[in-house]
Amino acid sequence: MDPTTKRLVLGAVACFGTFALAILGYWLAGWSFIDSVYMVIITIYGVGYGEVKPVDTPGLRLYTIVVIVVGTGAILYFIGGFVQMVMEGQINQALGARKKTKGIESLKDHAIICGYGRMGQILARELHATKHPFVIVDNNEERMAQAEAMGFLVVQGDAAEEESLKHAGVERATSLATVLPNDAVNVFITLTARNLNKDLTIYARGEIPSTEAKLLQAGANQVVLPATIGGHRLAHMIVRPAASDFLDQLQNISAVNEDLEQLGVQIHEIPIPKDSPFADRTIGDLEVEGEGAFLVVAVQRGNGALFRRP
Repeated sequence: MDPTTKRLVLGAVACFGTFALAILGYWLAGWSFIDSVYMVIITIYGVGYGEVKPVDTPGLRLYTIVVIVVGTGAILYFIGGFVQMVMEGQINQALGARKKTKGIESLKDHAIICGYGRMGQILARELHATKHPFVIVDNNEERMAQAEAMGFLVVQGDAAEEESLKHAGVERATSLATVLPNDAVNVFITLTARNLNKDLTIYARGEIPSTEAKLLQAGANQVVLPATIGGHRLAHMIVRPAASDFLDQLQNISAVNEDLEQLGVQIHEIPIPKDSPFADRTIGDLEVEGEGAFLVVAVQRGNGALFRRP
């Protein structure tokens, strides 16, 4: 039990004990139970009503003084514990929110995941496993609490709203994945994100194949159709089961890298900006200068065109 809760419990016990003993004292002095309760309440709370019966003996007066002092102290102790609990909760909440905000503000070249459903959760785990920085945007409080419990940075809000994306650092992000199961919402998020960051790489989920064109027109760089991909994958597993088993082994790039590391080899993706010393040079020249330190296995142009074994 934390100190604040302990203080609150002790205060409640002290109040109850003080009231019970005070009532018992007046009752033993010959007062009725109702009169004893009434006397204790007006005495401790200082209501100012007249005494039920005359407090005319030194012993009873001394007892009443003790009831006032102890009862008031117990109530103040309980109230202090309650106020402390409320204030600490608000302070911790504010500090937690500030810490989360500072964590997001320090991000650069990160990814934004819009939607933390089944697909968003898988995506978050994969990015976390590869230590790629990301922020999750979702308006579901329960899902955001789960994501925060896993140590992920989150923004609770509507991903279609500019403010939510700005809080997630969309201007500094390099990529955004909108993976909600609603095509219309994904289109709107894509439009909003593209308007806020012209250079952002946007990956959009589409439930209906006809939505792909709308998402691309809205500004998405690539569209993922889970139903289509799943259908093709199942067909491939039925027609070519052996090849599918091999592809299953290659799907997890982390696992592939672990196997390659045993051979002293790793797969990396390296962006080449226009001002890079590698720009406007042939792959052959670069590999010769590298003296076997690396081998280029694929090149992707700025327009998305991919060239394997260049």
